Amino acid sequence: MIPRELRLPPEHLFPPDEWRLVERGFSNRWMGNAETIFSLGNGFLGMRGTLEEGRPAIEPGTFVNGFPETWPIVHAEEAYGFARTGQTIVNCPDATLLKLYVDDEPLFLPTARIVEYERSLDFREGVLRRALAWSTPSGKKVTLKTSRLVSFVHRHLAAISYELTVDSDAPVVVSSQLLNRQDARAEDEPGNGNGSDPRRSRGFGRRVLNNKETAEEGHRVVFGYRTTNSRMTLGVGVDHVMETDNPWRAQRSTSDDLGKTVFTVDARAGVPIRITKFLTYHSSRNVPPAELVDRAGRTLDRAMTEGYGALEAAQRDFLTDFWARADVQVEGPPRVQQAIRWNIFQLAQASARAETTGIPAKGLTGQAYEGHYFWDTEIYVAPFLTYTEPRVTRNLLRFRHSMLPLARERAQELSEDGALFPWRTINGEEASSYYAAGTAQYHIDADIAYAIKRYIDVRGERHLLKEVGAEILVETARMWSGLGFFSPDNNDFHIHGVTGPDEYTTVVNDNAFTNLMARANLRYAVEAVLWLKEEEPEEYAALEHTTGLLPDEVTRWQQAADAMYIPYDPKRGIHPQDANFLEKERWDFESTPDDRYPLLLHYHPLVIYRHQVIKQADVVLAMVLLGNEFSAEQKRRNFDYYDPLTTGDSSLSACVQSILAAEVGYERKALEDFQYALLMDLADIAGNVVDGVHVASVGGGWMTLVYGFGGLRDFDGELSFDPRLPQPWTRLGFNLRFHDRQIKVDLTHDTFTFEVLEGEELTIDVRGTELTLPPGEPVEVPSSVGTTPQPLSAST
Repeated sequence: MIPRELRLPPEHLFPPDEWRLVERGFSNRWMGNAETIFSLGNGFLGMRGTLEEGRPAIEPGTFVNGFPETWPIVHAEEAYGFARTGQTIVNCPDATLLKLYVDDEPLFLPTARIVEYERSLDFREGVLRRALAWSTPSGKKVTLKTSRLVSFVHRHLAAISYELTVDSDAPVVVSSQLLNRQDARAEDEPGNGNGSDPRRSRGFGRRVLNNKETAEEGHRVVFGYRTTNSRMTLGVGVDHVMETDNPWRAQRSTSDDLGKTVFTVDARAGVPIRITKFLTYHSSRNVPPAELVDRAGRTLDRAMTEGYGALEAAQRDFLTDFWARADVQVEGPPRVQQAIRWNIFQLAQASARAETTGIPAKGLTGQAYEGHYFWDTEIYVAPFLTYTEPRVTRNLLRFRHSMLPLARERAQELSEDGALFPWRTINGEEASSYYAAGTAQYHIDADIAYAIKRYIDVRGERHLLKEVGAEILVETARMWSGLGFFSPDNNDFHIHGVTGPDEYTTVVNDNAFTNLMARANLRYAVEAVLWLKEEEPEEYAALEHTTGLLPDEVTRWQQAADAMYIPYDPKRGIHPQDANFLEKERWDFESTPDDRYPLLLHYHPLVIYRHQVIKQADVVLAMVLLGNEFSAEQKRRNFDYYDPLTTGDSSLSACVQSILAAEVGYERKALEDFQYALLMDLADIAGNVVDGVHVASVGGGWMTLVYGFGGLRDFDGELSFDPRLPQPWTRLGFNLRFHDRQIKVDLTHDTFTFEVLEGEELTIDVRGTELTLPPGEPVEVPSSVGTTPQPLSAST
């Protein structure tokens, strides 16, 4: 993979800390980065890490998962079956604003004289804290402490604690606001739209949120909105608790786009002023705004009764339980542990309360990729969730199942049987306007099927298969059976005109990843249907009724899987990425300047498509997901061929390359690529961290730790380990939930220790040696156990 620049903030501003992300001083240079990396969320509600003062700000944003505005996709040249409905997550009204004035002077960090400053996000607390001391132009010292959280326990609730004191008597004003920043600029105005970068969000050029209801009482303001096109509704409200022994008064005012409560205080020296602000967001596809206003009011009533302290306590309790299941400990370079925990914390923020939605590519930290759900969830995020919080994986797969009716319609539109899930979507409709790198990625069906199988294999029970999994498997198998064809020459089963994960090579025949994943999808569909027929006849009858399943269909799926053509070049000993990939000219990497990456922003797609150049892991990813279908020598040869062709222009590459590099024995390469995955956002590897967190890369980082260096494999529900602990690290530890057992894994260069913390006895495989783990008793084996691993090499 092409080396990339690390843009790490300086340690004097962002020092290492194993459990916290800390900012020791305000900096315009790192402000955009900080807005992303200090974002808060719970999977339903997300808020970027902007300042309570509201300015300066690069990309302020508050997002509700699954709350889009729709717009017609206009194609310069129309064709049948093109996607018609664009969807963009709405930047919701901002309730974090608390503007401070002392002696009528505003707190504005770029020009204020700040004598003390620290902002921190503690991953054990889930609270963003800031403490600063401001020396005003008149020489007064103002001490300000803020705490902000988005509740993991209360899905619709966030809160801010805002406390200040002055060292001399002074008039103090705090203007608490609920502001709807309308994205109504023309799309071609500076700062709006996405320019030439297709990854960024578009501008609307018109009003999106229309105020339909306003409720106000005391210090409370609640608005009810309806979107212009999608007709979705939103209720958003704030309420306040004021605590001070200073004389004070409050004034409330509202308009369609602004609710304001202004607290005016005759502050005396050393007498604290404490304002607690509760924030709530509710959304719906069909509930009227007035009802959401009522719901918001009830949420605020409960918050006002319980108080801010109860919210913080519940947040700590939630995260204590989370880290007991999800923490990964590494003894190595000081920044590594901090970065690992920040990444894992992002997975919690992106997924914890995503209960009737998917997980957007940026989580809820930015508007890039329009807030769409991709295959990222099933392939890069679901492994972490399945092993640490299977409840969330179940919800995500149920959500995919809810898209089946539209997926069936989409398949029919493309003249296919079964169901074709959208490449990118929020509401279930295909939203990719560029079919070559969007709709043509039919592998999305197999990716979902793969996630179902992994979930059931790891859980060790098949309830989800009966509930939603079997129906998805039937419809995706139908799609593959109809899409492919048997060759009249040799009866091989081929799949033509598709795009694999590598978006620099599109609409090809027999993409190796697609064919391998389709084969796995077909085989698992056959297994699931036959199991239901034999073991659960009532469920099988229901499946027949729901899907119209015919016995000869299952036979055809098996035949297609058995005859699936998998490209292989015996001369080179590698699997061609597709039928014609090896015929193309190799990209001239040596003559490509660093500033021409990512290639997609600097070269016409046709220039890229006619070369051997890879945006993201394709064959290499197949070897990670389906590693039991490749020999060790094939893995090494494939990796040696494809890694130098991989640009890493996608954030989905580094983690996958690292896992395979570790497996084939390339330690230095594995660590280098892991560093890119781990620091994708913290070191702004892709140069676009301001647009939000790369959630798939974050999930891939966990996969690299556990699958790559931990050597975990779980093919067909059998748990095995072949650890590859890097030399610079002295220890790697993590926990897994497998077959209703909680397992602790602890790896050093000398010993491997496994323990069943909860549940019954378990048998695992460690480097080819069977190991039985009795509950509650650590089992330690020497690192030389079993077969000798591939020797680690310093290079590829």
